[in-house]
Parts: sequence; C-alpha cells; structure tokens
Amino acid sequence: MGEVSRRNYDHFCSVSRALDVVGDRWSLLVVRELSSGPRRYSDLFADLPGISTDMLATRLRELEQDGILTRRRVGPRAATAVYELTDSGAALRPVLEALSDWGTPHLGARRSTDAVRAHWFALPLGRVVARQVAHGRVTVHIGEAVFHYVIDGDVITHHDGPAVDPDREFRLELDEAIEVALGTRALSGQASEV
Repeated sequence: MGEVSRRNYDHFCSVSRALDVVGDRWSLLVVRELSSGPRRYSDLFADLPGISTDMLATRLRELEQDGILTRRRVGPRAATAVYELTDSGAALRPVLEALSDWGTPHLGARRSTDAVRAHWFALPLGRVVARQVAHGRVTVHIGEAVFHYVIDGDVITHHDGPAVDPDREFRLELDEAIEVALGTRALSGQASEV
C-alpha cells in the first residue's frame, strides 16, 4: 500500500501554504500539546481524546516531515520516542495564542460530551496571570496538573511542571480555572507568595 499524497490548496498564498502544513485536523492540537515541552506518544494519545492511534501516528509523521517537530529516542536502549517542537514549530505559538484569544469567548457552557484537560487552559490563563506578574516565573496548579509560565512583558511561555523558585504560585480547581479563563472570576486573592 503506497503513501497517500497529502492534499493542498494549490493557492500561491502564504495562508494556504501554512494550512497545507498545519491545517489538517489534529495538527494544531498536536502542536498545542507540544508547546509546553517534549511529550511521549502515550502522553499525546492520552491528552488528545478522540484521536485514533493511526491518525496520531500520521500527524506526527507529517509534522516531522514538515519540520514542525522532531522525534528523539530516550531511556534505556533508546526504547521511548519523545516528540518536541522545532524552532519552526515553536514559532506557531502566536497562532495558538491568537486562536485561544478568539476561541475563549466561544467556549460557552461545557457540554457533557466535552473532554477537558487542565493544561488546555494554559494559553488563556497566561494572559490573566501576566496582568498580575509582568516579569517573572509563576507556577499554576489546577487540581493535579502543574505548569508554569515565564513572563517577560508581552512574551508569555508556558512549560510543564513547576517553576524553579517561582515569584508567585496559584492553586485553582478546574472549575475555577475555567471561570478565570472566561473572565467570569478574578484571579486575585487566589495566589500564594512564594
């Protein structure tokens, strides 16, 4: 069985060329998952509910071929593959932020069929946190999930795990994090100075 050729728009346009690379279903969500750091295949599969193993393998292969991510082997006898964004893939972060900005008001009420992961709120929460901490490192706990931001003015990056020597730390339950991201709850008063 030969390789299926990828569809493209055949438009001499920068937007269509970008969509030729990352416009397929699941592609930008894989980039979202890798935007906070390297992940194993099993982690990606667990945090992309609804994706099939075949689709995930296909998207990872295509994104690697397009220079968006790399795969490296780690662990004993290099038995585990870890995926991480290249510089080109990391350059998609502003695209994810713009989509998050645009999409947050469209979230509406959570449906009973909606999957949710705490770290999916890292992008919209980052803007809220940055309004309180213009420069520094901030750890956010949402239930059992832990990630941190490095904030330098307008540049906000998020990473898996707690920050080393954070300037602030926030502890939220998932429902609180959703309300903060939606702007229906203030973040003030929920932080602990570290």
